[in-house]
Amino acid sequence: MPTSEDFKTELYRMMNEALFEGKATAEINAGDLHRRVGGYPGPNHRMPTCCVVMLAAFAPDAGDVILEQPPSGEGADLTIKYVLPKLQPPS
Repeated sequence: MPTSEDFKTELYRMMNEALFEGKATAEINAGDLHRRVGGYPGPNHRMPTCCVVMLAAFAPDAGDVILEQPPSGEGADLTIKYVLPKLQPPS
């Protein structure tokens, strides 16, 4: 069963993938994140934990935006656009 640390690791892996593709933002959906970690869909899914991890990384002051959020606040439709840090060219 996935842990919050599993979700956090994969969330940052997805952000890094977007960063190294040269993107300025990463739109991450909870359903997609949970599928990558495993156990979703399924009877023992950990969607609430997945969403808590995504929301903990949400930084509106940095420009992050919630694009979609279920009425309950937690669900597979939760989608957040995270602003990625800029890469510095090698010196």
